[in-house]
Amino acid sequence: MIALSVNLNKIALIRNSRDTSNPDLPEHARMALEAGADGITVHPRPDQRHIRASDCFDLATLLAGSDYADVEFNIEGNPFADARVSSRPGVSDYPGFIELVETIRPAQCTLVPDGDEQLTSDHGFDLTRDGDILAPIIQQLQAMGVRVSLFMDPVAHQIELAAQIGTDRIELYTEPYADACKAGAGVDASWHSYHDATQQATELGLGVNAGHDLDLNNLPRFATIPGLLEVSIGHALTVDSIRMGMPAAIAAYQRALGN
Repeated sequence: MIALSVNLNKIALIRNSRDTSNPDLPEHARMALEAGADGITVHPRPDQRHIRASDCFDLATLLAGSDYADVEFNIEGNPFADARVSSRPGVSDYPGFIELVETIRPAQCTLVPDGDEQLTSDHGFDLTRDGDILAPIIQQLQAMGVRVSLFMDPVAHQIELAAQIGTDRIELYTEPYADACKAGAGVDASWHSYHDATQQATELGLGVNAGHDLDLNNLPRFATIPGLLEVSIGHALTVDSIRMGMPAAIAAYQRALGN
């Protein structure tokens, strides 16, 4: 079974367009889980454009309850993001990514090489450049009892380096596959690149997650890749939730995963 982790970033983005607590993040996490989601993902950025540091604490409190003992909380972000003072009234300061994870200690931490200038995550780590810096961070997080995943492109030598620096999992960046599906060209070649990357990672002892622009159209084929453990989906699932309601959307995504 491939786990479906629901990314709540876009729910927070809607809330942040007004000075309000509506939509409520813990309530939407509860809705997603009651509808059959397996986990919750957030990606708090230092500019707090959507998920805020305070949201992470609120969600951690919710998921610490006995009703959600089997639910995994996944916090994504740039491990090099430092503390930042909030410029928006009523919004708490950003404590720094590693500091946030150290306080909350989620089940999984996905490290992503993004920055303020990026609209969204758009590439995986280059471990020929960042591997030596990431290795002690991975060890630090693992010592806290946190599983570590690295956001990666499906590139063979990069995946080999990921195994060498001791990460637990990788999350394959899937926008190229989604783009190929949208264009109706190169889909087979793209799918096979992710298939081969997953097989390689599994043989190296790494777990494999995936995410970015997966949706109800492209997910069914992607989910046939053997060894895939988890997908994190936010944007498309949020849009589908507006159209069909969150319970129906969650059910549709679970069907697309073959669950």
